Amino acid sequence: MVQLFKFLLKSTKTPARAHFRPSFLDTLRLTVRGGHGGNGLPKYGGVGGQGGCVYFVAKEGLSLRKVAQGLKDKRISASSGEDSSKVSIFGKRGQDQRIEVPVGVQVYDEQQRKLIADLNEHDATCMVAAGGTAGCVGNNFLGRPGDNRTVSLDLKLIADVGLVGFPNAGKSTLLKGISNAKPKIAAYPFTTIRPQVGTIDYSDLRSISIADLPGLIEGAHANFGMGHKFLKHIERTRLLLFMVDIFGFQLSPRHPHRDCLTNIYSLNKELELYDPSLLDKPCVLLLNKIDKEGSEDLLKELKPRLQDLSEGLAACPEEVRPQRVLKFERILPISAKNSDKMAHVKKQLRQTLDKLAEKDVVANPEQIKMQLQERVGVRGPKLT
Repeated sequence: MVQLFKFLLKSTKTPARAHFRPSFLDTLRLTVRGGHGGNGLPKYGGVGGQGGCVYFVAKEGLSLRKVAQGLKDKRISASSGEDSSKVSIFGKRGQDQRIEVPVGVQVYDEQQRKLIADLNEHDATCMVAAGGTAGCVGNNFLGRPGDNRTVSLDLKLIADVGLVGFPNAGKSTLLKGISNAKPKIAAYPFTTIRPQVGTIDYSDLRSISIADLPGLIEGAHANFGMGHKFLKHIERTRLLLFMVDIFGFQLSPRHPHRDCLTNIYSLNKELELYDPSLLDKPCVLLLNKIDKEGSEDLLKELKPRLQDLSEGLAACPEEVRPQRVLKFERILPISAKNSDKMAHVKKQLRQTLDKLAEKDVVANPEQIKMQLQERVGVRGPKLT
């Protein structure tokens, strides 16, 4: 009777609808345990096998969603070492567990709040749970238990360009116009509720990845809204792409309407308060909705002040006034709905990234020659 009741109760539970399940996952909590060390054999001086270890290996093309689907109970355990016996004096080592995770994952110890590893490259490996030591003379032939801890996987997107702006600035429209991404687009704020990554393809097979982050709000640095959940994704981008509405933005009727320049200062301050090092990243500014009536007059008024943001700091409201101001590599007036303007944006982004890459290349031919000689060495006869 009890089993029949359990069966009927189980049959009434309906699975969650697919559209209620979040498709993007950037945080995952797992419990990992190393294998127990095998016991030794005192009579013959036998040594047990060491317990297996748990490793995380970074792989391209993976997502935390796939990792979570492969680990239903969120627990990972390595096998224990073999006990010593008369047949096998030295016990076999326990089998390791190697779990593949996406590139860009940071592994944290939940209890100690400590960073264990930062897996930024393909095939980067870290050990998250060591196996227990084997039983031997030093520990009275008793194997020790392996490490047992709870770890948190924190994914930070790795992209060439990070798109930053307030809600309803046209970021999703831009992403759809210049890349292969298909974000949701609507005429209300907070259309994008999770990060989107698109790829810009060029005719010569060059590609640039661009990450569209959900719209920020004031106080995002202090984790208002979903501040930290979004801001962390721009830490690993090479270029910041700011996008603002040239007519300004008002979050809700309770909030004041702020003009375009004030919104730029506000974004500047949010990044400064979250992580001042983000202000050192190169950045490009897009002034959207330039196709609307009155935008040309606003652009003429704004352009001189945008070249040097420090000049307008005195008129900026104190609550959004930054200590350090951004310096834009390029300022582009655009209309995200205009395909010709989108082609221009793609070209400018590529030129900016190529220019940044040239700074890392050695330009002095003599220096290049010296480096090649050191690597290859001098071959053939030499004149003395």
